[in-house]
Amino acid sequence: MSIAIVGAGVAGLAAATLLDRAGHRVTVFERFDASRPVGSGLMLQPTGLAALERMGLRAEIERRGARIDRLHGLTDRGAIIFDLAYADLDASLHAVAVHRGALHAVLWQAFTASGAGLETGFAVTAVDDHAAGRMALADAAGRKAGPFDLVVDASGAQSRLRDHLGAARPKPYPYGAVWATVPDAGIAPARLAQRYVAARIMLGYLPIGTLDGEGPPLTALFWSLKPAEHDTWRAGFSDWQKRAARLWPELAPVMEALSGPDQFTLASYLHFTARRFHQGRLVLIGDAAHSTSPQLGQGANHGLLDAVALADSLAETADLPAALALYERTRRRQIRFYQAASALMTPFFQSDSRTFAWTRDLTFNRMKYLPYLRREMVRTLAGLKTGLFTSARPSEIADPLGRDLADRLNLPLRHASKAAEAD
Repeated sequence: MSIAIVGAGVAGLAAATLLDRAGHRVTVFERFDASRPVGSGLMLQPTGLAALERMGLRAEIERRGARIDRLHGLTDRGAIIFDLAYADLDASLHAVAVHRGALHAVLWQAFTASGAGLETGFAVTAVDDHAAGRMALADAAGRKAGPFDLVVDASGAQSRLRDHLGAARPKPYPYGAVWATVPDAGIAPARLAQRYVAARIMLGYLPIGTLDGEGPPLTALFWSLKPAEHDTWRAGFSDWQKRAARLWPELAPVMEALSGPDQFTLASYLHFTARRFHQGRLVLIGDAAHSTSPQLGQGANHGLLDAVALADSLAETADLPAALALYERTRRRQIRFYQAASALMTPFFQSDSRTFAWTRDLTFNRMKYLPYLRREMVRTLAGLKTGLFTSARPSEIADPLGRDLADRLNLPLRHASKAAEAD
């Protein structure tokens, strides 16, 4: 098929690479003159790593990133809120934290090594039905591209195309965050560390390795902030530095070394889940289909999983409507769980509610003493949940149709599960 992919972010580049490898004619349309990442650090959970492994990119990501073995969070009074280790569930599990630029660079290298095309400076605003049932793209200047057999919307949370599916408007979260990349001071090796004051303040420190696998290690530093208060924060930056250092004394040298508010990037968050992920020849992946706060650290992981699931579904059947329906069935259940869990968790860490903060401080750390709840908390963190009472291994979530197994055994897909049982 001829396939247009709108957006050269994580999901878009992964989908372009996979679909080109499958033999499709792929063109990526990017609204900027050059594709570039936005933001500082992110967590690649075991599921995202499994997706990258299927693409042959995991080793390079691990070379650049920083291994994360646990999540640890304290209040300003020294009370433990989180102390969760992946090894509490399985000794083989861990996450890798990376700079967004490092993940983008690895995906970009894979994309440029493929035969997929790239059109920059083309801000897609609409899709139009074309003769023979195909779709064309249009931008704000009235330019057209196509027609295409399939349009993949990977344009992110601010997608202009999902209106074609009758999607509801995203709901903004009142809190976002400011992020900066700073040298790693070594105060939180192999862990995501956070400090909280009620639910209004969250200061985080995430080692993210290096941009290119060389040079001194880096850290993502973040501070919870309402976007509406960004200008006030900027004006009082020096006072904020002192305040943050008092909250986390080990960070005082890091705070003193900051050059100013321009070193930080403001991030705002939206909550949205499309009622449908596809209609006709248009399909949504990544944040265009589902976006939420980063409290559970699943955004990039779900974008990668969407790309893999879409490529697998199109390889499973040549019937396009059936393939897109299979993609949606494959991804819908896990996404529904994590969208609900993120919406539920966010007010406990980013809100003005004293009740949520008090409840969190009283109960969250105590839940780890119940073995079942501790396992479920780690499974949720690791991206392994597929529903409220169900979970799966990373390899199963990244290969839900068993296509890797089918390819290895050179068997039709419908026989692969029986062969696995025999093994």
